[in-house]
Amino acid sequence: MKTIYLKLLIVLGLLSSCDQLLDIDPEFSQDAESFFNTPEDYERALIGAYDLMQTSYLQVWIGEIASDNAIAGGESVNDSRGLHEIESMTHGGVNEELRSLMRFNFAGIARTNYIFENRDNIDFDGKERIMAEASFLRAYYYFVLVSYFGDVPLLVDRRTSINELSGLDRTPKAEVYAQIESDLQTAIDVLEWNVPVIGRITKGAAMALLGKVYLYQGKNTEAAAVLGDLITSNQAGYGLFNDYSRLFYLENENVNEDVFTIQYSGQEGGSYGCFACLEGNAAVGFHSIRQYNGPLYGDGNSYNLPTQDLYDAFDESDPRRDATILDIDAFIAAQPNPDAISYAIGGGGHTGYYNNKYIKRLDERGLPDDDLTSPLNYRVIRFADVLLMAAEAFQKTGNDEGARIELNKVRARVDMSPVTSSGAELLDDILLERRFELSGEGYRFFDLVRTGRAAAEIEGFQTNRNELFPIPQVEIDLAGGNWTQNPGY
Repeated sequence: MKTIYLKLLIVLGLLSSCDQLLDIDPEFSQDAESFFNTPEDYERALIGAYDLMQTSYLQVWIGEIASDNAIAGGESVNDSRGLHEIESMTHGGVNEELRSLMRFNFAGIARTNYIFENRDNIDFDGKERIMAEASFLRAYYYFVLVSYFGDVPLLVDRRTSINELSGLDRTPKAEVYAQIESDLQTAIDVLEWNVPVIGRITKGAAMALLGKVYLYQGKNTEAAAVLGDLITSNQAGYGLFNDYSRLFYLENENVNEDVFTIQYSGQEGGSYGCFACLEGNAAVGFHSIRQYNGPLYGDGNSYNLPTQDLYDAFDESDPRRDATILDIDAFIAAQPNPDAISYAIGGGGHTGYYNNKYIKRLDERGLPDDDLTSPLNYRVIRFADVLLMAAEAFQKTGNDEGARIELNKVRARVDMSPVTSSGAELLDDILLERRFELSGEGYRFFDLVRTGRAAAEIEGFQTNRNELFPIPQVEIDLAGGNWTQNPGY
């Protein structure tokens, strides 16, 4: 699929009739009206729809930096200023990172809708699978948008013109969620547990995402049902990889723990001028150690730096601490030649820690510029996450025993003692376990918000304001002022 991505960038041109919200540079010249005449056209359009998932680096950054897990870091506070504003909870409607996130995901929706708009052009074997995958992708892009921004315009099965876009209102998030649930159920009904092409969406991925969507809405009964079914049926053979300390190494990608992953390649160069064009995982180079010269790791840009609070939260016997967080000074001191190792501290902040899950290692680099060409996949949903989501849903629906079973599977993998609590204490234990297991992966902010704990844990967080991010002001202006801003911004 990664090779095909490179051949299909013309699909970006399918957005050429849309507003700037949906335009992703560069533009290409494919004639949209002469497409969808062969099965190959549908396949190519689908792969073009997959391609926008590769902009997920923003979700990894923001989901950690907006929480108590990480600071923005970087060269200076003026370098990616939007991330520093998110860290301090001073962000507003002018924020380049939030605007990019909105544009990328609406572009993904436009690509899926273009497939649906032409679904009846021809019939062929395999079209139902293509439409099911497109349904999943549309659900995923909308889930990202509704999680960040709340109400967003709901566009289904068709593109929209510049003039029409200016008349659209933001759709209540309950309606957006209903569409997400419908799309995911369509995917579940059609897709298989296992597919021959690594990276294509499966039934298990759709079930896991649907469970997460339910959990984010507080639909705990529904979440318990779908996640419980995924765990017990499990015809894909999901499980917990046996060595957490090396789980995030390139050699251990696409293992039994990977339920839904975004695939990356290090075999194509990249440019800072077009992050939507990258085939590599940009988060990795940005997370890595500034001007580092030494063993194991490569140099990078020192963004998304774990906090002391996160490091101290771990039991020192928990192997997930060091697998998640690189203590750079301790690492250097443990080497046989520490005086020969050096690195620089960026002006955007320094904690002494680096994201050790998505970090550049010397033997895992892509082609130059290897800050932008990491082949490390982004694990959107791991089976450990499925177990912890199920544990949370079980506890919230009165099944403490079932919750403990799933929670303790995750703890047993890293040789941590089983939890025996119940009631509210058990829920606290489950949510704390999510921090230990999933830190550095982009989920912490949303876990704190959806459980009502953000104000207590995030410095500067304002209740009834920071639960959502602001709608980018430029998009409000492009929509003719018809989109109201989120409260407090």
